[in-house]
Amino acid sequence: MISRRLLLAAGMVAGLTVAGPALAQAPAQKMPVVASFSILGDFVKQVGGDRVAVTTIVGPNGDAHVYQPTPADAKAVAAAKVVFVNGLGFEGWMDRLIKASGTKAPIVVATKGITPRTGFVDHDDDEKPKGKGKDKHDHAKEEGGHDHGGIDPHAWQSIANAKVYVANVRDGLIAADPDGRDVYTANAAAYTAKLDALETEVKSAMAKIPAEQRRIITSHDAFGYFGEAYGLVLVAPEGVSTESEASAKDVGRIIRQIKAQKIPAVFVENVTDPRLIQRIAKESGAKVGGTLYSDALSDDKGPASTYIDMMHSNVRELSSALSS
Repeated sequence: MISRRLLLAAGMVAGLTVAGPALAQAPAQKMPVVASFSILGDFVKQVGGDRVAVTTIVGPNGDAHVYQPTPADAKAVAAAKVVFVNGLGFEGWMDRLIKASGTKAPIVVATKGITPRTGFVDHDDDEKPKGKGKDKHDHAKEEGGHDHGGIDPHAWQSIANAKVYVANVRDGLIAADPDGRDVYTANAAAYTAKLDALETEVKSAMAKIPAEQRRIITSHDAFGYFGEAYGLVLVAPEGVSTESEASAKDVGRIIRQIKAQKIPAVFVENVTDPRLIQRIAKESGAKVGGTLYSDALSDDKGPASTYIDMMHSNVRELSSALSS
């Protein structure tokens, strides 16, 4: 009887000895982090990998310009170990959300180190003074919206800038989770290599479009960084925010410009009302191109569920509409 008990005890010890290493290898709990919108959320996921659980405030096809935070958003921010924002005035509601949440998490501005496009003027009111530093929708201050301060916040549309986003995300994650330094560094390096390849592809594709054809109309001024980086001339009836509204004078000016410069195509965006662009196309004779993804990714079933897929999708649509 005693021998049998000893054998059972020995078996239990052996079992614990075998199970010990497996338990030690079990993954730690993922670090909760928040990203303000879907494109930034993808950068965080690419760099954070399995060490982070990412909550994105403004999800796929969402418009961060006019988003209204919810109590669930405040709860997510409160629980986060680090919060990533675009900055440059893109999320005018973010400061209020952070304050309401009471979070103590560090706030990482992903555009740190990027030189922004500036000098935008107001399209909505011909009586307002125009000039550098005057935002296209200063009325947002009075209406509870947000003010870009004459700055274009859509810096991610340049792949060179996207690499800066990734570096800032990496550094923010390392500061919040030093034990993950090697993982974050390796993931950021691997993803940056993919962005290098993407940039080569985009430059090559855009160079194949005849220079005189590289002119388009988009819903709002979200592709300025893309245009400067890859040789595309863009005109937008709205400002750098979807909150601004194009006046009848703006629309008439754009229609005349399309006809005079023989601009071949106008494009709708996944975050804007297509009716204005459809009206401009009808009155100008320009064709309507496909959907461009500007401020948000598509859902998982769409063609732009990641940043790299988004850039590929946009270039395909531009090439298809402008090369024919």
